[in-house]
Amino acid sequence: MDELSIHIALNNGDCTTLYVFARRKNTLFKSEDAKEYGESPFQLQEGCMYDFELDKNSYYLQEDRDILTNSKSRQAISRGCISTGIYVGTYSIDVLQKEDNKKVGEVAFEIRSAKVGYRDDYRRMLEDITEFCTELLMQQSSPVIQRYEVDITKDPRSDYQRFAFVRSLVDSDSFADAMYQIQLSPVKRWIDSEEERQLCNVKRWGQHTLRQLARATNRVSLSNQHPLKDRFDTLPRCVPVAFRKETADIPENRFIKYVLRSFLTFCSSIQHHSKAGQRLKQEASLVCEKLLQYLSYPLFRNISEINVLPLNSPILQRKEGYREIFQKWLMFDMAARLTWQGGEDVYGAGKKDVARLYEYWLFFKLLDVLSQKFHIPSKSKEELIDCSNELNLTLKQGKMIMLSGIYETDSRKLNICFSYNRTFSYTDNYQLSGSWTRNFRPDYTLTIWPGDITSEEAEREELITHIHFDAKYRIEQLFLRDNTNKNNDEVSDDLSEMKREEERGTYKRADLLKMHAYKDAIRRTGGAYILYPGTENQVIHGFHEIIPGLGAFAISPKDYDKSIQAFLTFLDDVVDNFLNRTSLREKLAYHTYSVLSKNNNRSLREPLPEPYGANRDLLPDETYVLIGYYKNEQQLDWILKRKLYNTRTGSANGSLHLSKEVISARYLLLHGERELLTGRLYKLVPKGPRIFSKEKLKKIGYKEPSGDYYLIYNIEGIPEPEFEGMKWDIRLLDGYKKGNLSASAFSVSLADLMKVKVS
Repeated sequence: MDELSIHIALNNGDCTTLYVFARRKNTLFKSEDAKEYGESPFQLQEGCMYDFELDKNSYYLQEDRDILTNSKSRQAISRGCISTGIYVGTYSIDVLQKEDNKKVGEVAFEIRSAKVGYRDDYRRMLEDITEFCTELLMQQSSPVIQRYEVDITKDPRSDYQRFAFVRSLVDSDSFADAMYQIQLSPVKRWIDSEEERQLCNVKRWGQHTLRQLARATNRVSLSNQHPLKDRFDTLPRCVPVAFRKETADIPENRFIKYVLRSFLTFCSSIQHHSKAGQRLKQEASLVCEKLLQYLSYPLFRNISEINVLPLNSPILQRKEGYREIFQKWLMFDMAARLTWQGGEDVYGAGKKDVARLYEYWLFFKLLDVLSQKFHIPSKSKEELIDCSNELNLTLKQGKMIMLSGIYETDSRKLNICFSYNRTFSYTDNYQLSGSWTRNFRPDYTLTIWPGDITSEEAEREELITHIHFDAKYRIEQLFLRDNTNKNNDEVSDDLSEMKREEERGTYKRADLLKMHAYKDAIRRTGGAYILYPGTENQVIHGFHEIIPGLGAFAISPKDYDKSIQAFLTFLDDVVDNFLNRTSLREKLAYHTYSVLSKNNNRSLREPLPEPYGANRDLLPDETYVLIGYYKNEQQLDWILKRKLYNTRTGSANGSLHLSKEVISARYLLLHGERELLTGRLYKLVPKGPRIFSKEKLKKIGYKEPSGDYYLIYNIEGIPEPEFEGMKWDIRLLDGYKKGNLSASAFSVSLADLMKVKVS
């Protein structure tokens, strides 16, 4: 439908017709089943635009800049535009009189979600949230102490919140199935009974009945021809006969009837409350009708009123159908009193924000999943419920709620922290948690770090990993990865279309870019993933392991048990990655910490070999040069001929102590006696030095070795051409010693060596 006309009866006796025109096809509806869901039959779709016009110029619609905008012209004020945006739910618009701006009527639209089946999703999610909260409350309160009169006058703004929780109990499939099971197979019992029967209708004569032949009153005389005349002159017209009969009027069925009436009383009080809005009254009426339908079952027609609650009955606790209704009843009082600090975001002022509800619903589902997976103590969940006065669920968008615990495995202990709407604020201190650009607030964050340190220490030492998740109910199709088979023209067309979408505000890749923003801006982020109610799971690895990565998981209220499996597998893979102490993630974290923990204020702009190929690891700060000494020309000839350089090691004075810098030296710079400016640079074989004894050194032709042990370096040859013609003043190096120790070998970094270059 692309056009809709709505007849509006005004309270001044007049009437007008509102015409609505859809700018996009098939986004305007007149729903036949709207009453069943408490909705307006006139329905628009979220994310769409519509033009409207009243047939009479003397009236106009109340402007709402968020959704409805009237024409700027005073003469054409009865026309305008409706932009639904992300609003979902009942939207009422006042009709005003142009003459005096007085309200003379109203018209209501239902703005429906673009998602097919959103009504069922909404009902399922609200039912799950209610069940979680009431079960949590029953862990803290006694379910036997119930309060059945609900005073909704204390906080009228919470009426719909409380009713929505109770309605989710009554409207649940489990409630309907339970009532069907009770009606189909009610519990009955045999009882002893007695009734008056005529003598001809008595089939079995017991002793009690025979005695009544002589004792019973209201007797008639027997004729002389009667066979019993010789024994009795008279016989009673009727005698009491004892028998056993089956009945459903038992305490358990009385309890079921009592539960239905308790629910009906609450919903009726909502329906007739003076401050309840039209939508609230309409939905309460629908629930009342459903409860009255249950009470009209033939089973309850002859059920008497309850006088004692049979709470210890095995039937209520175990039998199918009865057990479910009993559980709903235990949850009922708490649900009727429960308010939600974040509920106004979901269904305040007529809204039915299924996207926001999906975000809250996922929180509870993820909380359960992570609690089971990582054994988070249940006592942490109690922080969600404030029982000090009213029963308040303290889950609200923008508030951080943190549940944490230690997850112990055979090989490692891990700290697990799950946060909702945690804010990562800007900070220029990279050792602190946060963002290095703008503030970010993912919907959910799973944080993992080693079990024996605090999160602050883990942040400082790059040992912590944040994994972020965002709930995206409205996503229909994922655009996480491009087709690698596209040619250059197709890629160019895609990028051009992406630019046009961005200009129109319909950017399909915005969610993907947001995940990239989390990954890149929030420090120590291992991954960012979309959660949406679809069918397709995608996980893209940044390298060879599960994290770092980006992706999406389909978690649907309609098929939760099946759809959550991919997410559970992902959690298993993440845990396995943390248990692998040789993972690339561990190595990257260490090298990041190693580099960033040092204050590097030095700069080096000298010509050096480029770090690629065999020189890929040539970093001036981490490339070391051995400064060696030769006694005379004969020793220098021996060094260059044998391509070996030896220096004493051990405990004697002037011996070279083994260190990482000495062992990993890449270059050798030689100098002789009084040769303080030298350019004798040679490249060493990268295998590292060997240790030779004095005897072995003699065998290879070295004359008169004075020490017991020597380090032997293999010389590869002349260095890269970038070093050609350079000379260095070794006196300026930190390791150089004067006097008799000037011949001692020492190592310096290539960066330090280049600072003393003289030509």
